[in-house]
Amino acid sequence: MIENNPVKFLLVGIGNEYRSDDGAGIIAARTIREKEIPAISVKEEFGEGTSLMDAWQGFRNVIMIDAVSSGAEPGTIFRIDAKKENIPAGLFHNSTHKFGIAEAVRLAQVMNLMPNSFMIYGIEGKDFSAGTKLTANVRKAVKKVAKQIVADTQI
Repeated sequence: MIENNPVKFLLVGIGNEYRSDDGAGIIAARTIREKEIPAISVKEEFGEGTSLMDAWQGFRNVIMIDAVSSGAEPGTIFRIDAKKENIPAGLFHNSTHKFGIAEAVRLAQVMNLMPNSFMIYGIEGKDFSAGTKLTANVRKAVKKVAKQIVADTQI
């Protein structure tokens, strides 16, 4: 990345928009993209670990958003500073990939490929069946996360 580039943050929305609440990360990323904030570059990914690692290469500050299925109340927001804390076991286990966010972060730590800052937001989902609509609590959480990320990235 060129130092004079106005892009300071990579935002990666993760999920499958055709599996109801699994689309939470994608919808949150699109909400932020619509704001056209020059400091934020937005990408969408399905959650496969090596693709995620490729996506963040060259960025110093990374933010990822994905749906989670931990058993918490739907709409619960998890905020994890992946540079300072471990990703709780099983938090991002709803992925169809065996090598997802948690595994990508662990590998990047071992290989010294972590960005300077790395924040991960997990939004607890309720319905992961076929469909394109978010449940009400997840929709509210998506708006809250998007608002928080915009506030956090204002330099």
